[in-house]
Amino acid sequence: MQQIEAWPELPWSEWASTGEALHRWSQLAGKVKLALTPLVNHWWNVTLNVTPSGLSTGLIPYGSDSFEINFDFLRHCLIISRSDGRSDEIPLRAASVAQFHADFMGALQRLDIEVHIWTMPSEIENPVPFDRDETQRGYDPFWVARFMQVLRQVYRVFGEFRARFIGKVSPIGFFWGGFDLAVTRFSGRTAPLLHSKTPNVAEWVMQEAYSHEVSSCGFWPGNGGYGRAAIFSYAYPEPPAFAERAMHVDGAFYDQNLGMFILPYEDLRRARDPERLLLSFLQETYEAAADLGHWDRTALEGH
Repeated sequence: MQQIEAWPELPWSEWASTGEALHRWSQLAGKVKLALTPLVNHWWNVTLNVTPSGLSTGLIPYGSDSFEINFDFLRHCLIISRSDGRSDEIPLRAASVAQFHADFMGALQRLDIEVHIWTMPSEIENPVPFDRDETQRGYDPFWVARFMQVLRQVYRVFGEFRARFIGKVSPIGFFWGGFDLAVTRFSGRTAPLLHSKTPNVAEWVMQEAYSHEVSSCGFWPGNGGYGRAAIFSYAYPEPPAFAERAMHVDGAFYDQNLGMFILPYEDLRRARDPERLLLSFLQETYEAAADLGHWDRTALEGH
């Protein structure tokens, strides 16, 4: 097993082909979960879980049975396991998305799992349906291992940050639409109706996601609007003077185009104490949203 430093390099330019493949593959698993699980507020039911070996749908009910879809990035295979003891595997390798889609749907059929999904990628510019995307994409285990190391590290710090809040707070979930790991705090108040144009996502879907006031943070591996690996934090609705709030965290800044605070991952990993820096960024940006948005911090934080 290769040794990987705690906060490894993750330049998107070095593994973009692999990352773009994983983005689309994760959507296939996520869309199956979307089709077969009941809606939980803000779409919390559709996210993938970070595991020691990769990403998982968790348990998906299927009639009186159930199954789970796991991306095992240690063995480099996708495993579909049914509760009746049957399972099927797909090797993860360089291939077109169309080929992976065919392999994936074939594995479901062999396990007698019937499910219909929309084959158009979500939240991706200029999308090509999964079953017609013949572009050859890479799969580099070297960068996949580093991507997962960063995800696990960020998940750990997000977990510590999440535990400080006793108000409504989301699970830490991997959102396959944006290909980001995120956690969200809520003020408890409803939010103005959101009007947005997200690629291949209906407006009502985004309105469900942002039905209540939030302070949200997450991690992009490089595919997000910033174009490089980064931690992000934003508020909806954004309170007055939020963008002008001074940050004391080295490297952090407000990106006017994205409408959120950004902490470049490269600045984070090079810090003397990355965990402390990340927690400081999360806390400062939350306080900006909560103070300027007049949240009841005493009731919501509690300890």
